[in-house]
Parts: sequence; structure tokens; C-alpha cells
Amino acid sequence: MRSDQLLHYRPLVVLLGPTAVGKSRIATQVAKHLETDVLAADSRQVYRGMDIGTDKPTAEERQAVSHRLIDLVDPGETFNAGWYRRVAMVEIERLYNAGRLPFVVGGTGLYIRTLVRGLCPAPQADPQVRAELKKSRDEWGRDGLYAELMRVDPETAARLHPNDESKVMRALEVSRLSGRPLSTMQAEHGFRETPFSALLIGLERRKETLYQRIEQRIDWQLTYGMVEETRFLLEQGYGRELGSMKGLGYRQVGAYLENECGYDEMVRRFKRDTRRFAKRQMTWFRRETGVVWLWVEDSEPYERTAERVIAYIEQFMRALGQQKRSAALQPAS
Repeated sequence: MRSDQLLHYRPLVVLLGPTAVGKSRIATQVAKHLETDVLAADSRQVYRGMDIGTDKPTAEERQAVSHRLIDLVDPGETFNAGWYRRVAMVEIERLYNAGRLPFVVGGTGLYIRTLVRGLCPAPQADPQVRAELKKSRDEWGRDGLYAELMRVDPETAARLHPNDESKVMRALEVSRLSGRPLSTMQAEHGFRETPFSALLIGLERRKETLYQRIEQRIDWQLTYGMVEETRFLLEQGYGRELGSMKGLGYRQVGAYLENECGYDEMVRRFKRDTRRFAKRQMTWFRRETGVVWLWVEDSEPYERTAERVIAYIEQFMRALGQQKRSAALQPAS
């Protein structure tokens, strides 16, 4: 499609899946074939200086293909789905104007949903309310904060883990600012916006294979500097209370560096929590409508998987082209 056709039909391709499924290596090959950029949809890779623990693309991958929407803020800064959508839209328009197909890759389901289906119009963060909630957390603990959410918005509480402090606090903040439960606002919005003609391709593997890949990646991260990276961030003043430092890996290594657990226990928690995270990712993605799922066999080379992804994209673009030709043949009303 030419750039004017891209702007008119606004095609968007998303490659999604759980952590360690192999998205990055496959995406680099697909983006290179499409002659476009990789637009990351990862809530951890937005932080500068958090490289090993967030599994950012390698130097070779960045040299082969431009990766955007990473390294956007410092670890001490706030970032959320609304901000992600705004910066992602800028990158998407840039690609359209250059006649290139926007290609989003990631595992943060909320970022992908808000980009493809719109953002629920909840009130913006309020520093005073957030400070009050943090004070309540200090007094009641996380369990007390979660109990308060159960009282005011049981539907949202039911789909959040009690330890997911940032999301629990956000739901309480929305309730206090609007006087309405977040779940009610999301139900009314319905995530029914259609800013793009979107193709969502999901990658999945056998659970046993995925868990093995997770453990292998964590072993690699610990061998090649995860502990040192976390120590450096702490020494730079990025405390463990920050949302960025509560991410997988940094939370567990931080506890080890503060002598709250031994090395072997830290590794056990790191792997256990990452497996649980991958399971939650798949639960989220399974609820998304319109995802084309590709099963990846253990023995399948990355190149073959990339070829299959490319075939789906080409079929998708041909269908849009046929839609354009059919529309052109319709008599003017």
C-alpha cells in the first residue's frame, strides 16, 4: 500500500505473547522483511538503565532494525498506559507518513489494548490522592489497601493480585476522584474504539517449554549482570519502593542485596514469579478478541516462525487492498 492508502485504512500489526516466548528475535526478522520499525509495547522497557532485567533488544537486533518506544523515562519517573498511547500514536503517524506499516511488539496487554481499542476516560492521577493512599498503605499494609478496593470495587479487585500495589492504588484513586468504580467506567467504555484496522498475532508454546525458556533466560540474566545492574540502580537512588524497581527481577534481586534472602532463594523466587507472570499474561491475552494464535513447536527455527507471521501479514494487507477496490466500485450515494 502507498502512504495515502496506509493513512486511509490505518493498518496496524501487533505481535504479542508471554515473556520468553521468542517475540523479540522473530519480530526483528519480520520488521526487517517489512522494512519498518519495531514499536515496543512493554511497560518495563520504557525505563532507561534497566536493560538486562527487562530483556531489551540486543545491540545486533537494534542494528538490524530500529526499535522505538524503549528508554523513554528514568526509573524514578511515572509512566502509564495513557502516556504510552500518546507516544505510540506519534510513532505510528510517523510511519504512516513514511509509507511504512506500523508493527507493535510486546507482552504488556494493557498497553496493547489501549492502543488498539482506546483508553477508558478515567480521571488523571492526582498527587494528593496518591499521597493519601500511600499513607493508608503504610498504616494498613497491602492487604488493607486491597480490602478497601474489595469494598468499593469488588469486580476490579477480583481480577487484581493483592500484591499488585500500583494497580490497586490506581483503582482506588479512580474511585475517590470520580465517585464511581473503575470497573463500571471500563464496562461503559467497552474498549470498542477502532482507530486502526488491526491484525493481532499471538505466539504460544507448550507450557513446559515456555517455563524452561524462562528459567534459561533468568540464568543468562544473572550470569551477565542482573545483580550488578540492580545494585547500580539502587546506588543511583532508585529505591525499592518505586514501581520500576518492583518489576520482575529487580524486586527479587533487591531483596537479596538487602540481605532479606539468600542467593538461591532469590533465584527460586525470580523463576517462580516469572512463571506466574507468564501465566497471567496468557490469561489476559486469551480474553482479547480477534487474536490469531500461532503455535510454535519446540524444534521450529525462528526463521520459520517469522515466515509464518509474514504470511499472515501479507494476507491481511491483501484483504485490505481488496476492500479498497470493492469500495471504489460502489456507486456514490
